[in-house]
Amino acid sequence: MLLVGIDWAEEEHCACLLDEQGRVVQRLRVAHTAAGLKRLHGAIAAAEPDAAAVLAALERPDGLLVGSLLAAGYAVYALNPKSVERYRDRARTSGGKSDPADAELIARVLLTDRARHRPLLPSSALAQEVRSLARDDERAARDQRRLLNRLRLDLRDVFPQALEAFPALEAPTALAFLARWPAVDDATAATEAELAAFFRAQHHGWPDRAAAQVRGALDAEALAAPAHLARAKASTVRLLAEQLLLLHRQRAAWEARLRELLGPEGHPDGEVLLSLPGLDARLAARVLGEVGDRRERFPTPASLQCYAGTAPVTRASGKARVVSSRLACNRVLRQACMQWAFCSLGRSAWARELYDRHRAAGKTHFKALRVLANRWLEVLHRLLLTGQRYDAAVHQANRTKMPRLAA
Repeated sequence: MLLVGIDWAEEEHCACLLDEQGRVVQRLRVAHTAAGLKRLHGAIAAAEPDAAAVLAALERPDGLLVGSLLAAGYAVYALNPKSVERYRDRARTSGGKSDPADAELIARVLLTDRARHRPLLPSSALAQEVRSLARDDERAARDQRRLLNRLRLDLRDVFPQALEAFPALEAPTALAFLARWPAVDDATAATEAELAAFFRAQHHGWPDRAAAQVRGALDAEALAAPAHLARAKASTVRLLAEQLLLLHRQRAAWEARLRELLGPEGHPDGEVLLSLPGLDARLAARVLGEVGDRRERFPTPASLQCYAGTAPVTRASGKARVVSSRLACNRVLRQACMQWAFCSLGRSAWARELYDRHRAAGKTHFKALRVLANRWLEVLHRLLLTGQRYDAAVHQANRTKMPRLAA
């Protein structure tokens, strides 16, 4: 058996190869290139020809390097950087640190504490595509909110009439209007017929009515910015509007693809997730992408709940006992589960009842949502094991039979 510790970096990785007795077989630096990774695999093969007997560890769970190690047939362990930091404190009390020393330290973690860590179990290609698209879509949603807030602030300073004309500033029609007429003088110069033609081209249901409403907002008395500031901000308004339009179109394309991936011809877990109250295509994709489809990763509901960060942590010593939220978890999944719990309040009677009961008991909104999210993950774990779609009547009957589920 060969133990390989890798200290990952953007351009160059340090690697340390240990035998079963903990002796250093080889140290090397390899570039993050095809030639560099080929050299790393060559060194590993020279020390241990059987790929199944190679255990590799590093401080990240994904990326091209991780994919290369998995493709070679090695057992790959993704160690939490905080855990590696604790091992470093145990091994080097001086506080010294270097990349080659960290690579050896990571390899020795496998030598002494391998049983405390689990090898990576990559999901299927479909699940990986869902995860990639869902994460990109979630980042794009944050970008949308950021850009929309900037646009609203700029319009308040130089073009307040636009905020009156378009209360729903995030609508594609409003953004297209600002991309074409980014300054108040440009918009005011447009005739009502031109405005109606614009709304007709945007496939607005009532173009003439919309044109009249916009004309009324433009002609209404409003605060006016100095002409030089309005001219200076026009290009910024146009840029923000065009960026938001592009994000809107791309997110719509991603949502359509996610619906395909979660549909009957896509991932087998898709219909299970979409049957759960509070999960639409985007949110279901975020949950599926982070949970994956390797059932052995989460043998019990508690393992999934701890991974998602919805299960609390108890710290007890002597007479002191503190229960707090879990920090070491998949934060992307935790955020998705909390949003799922919130969205389920209006779509599930038992979810609303559970939330209200915990709120009445004095829990904060966040804590009550966390309890609800924790319970939804228990339901999800069962449904994924059986492949069943969610049925509210069956769930309610189970809660009646088992008081623990109703708590």
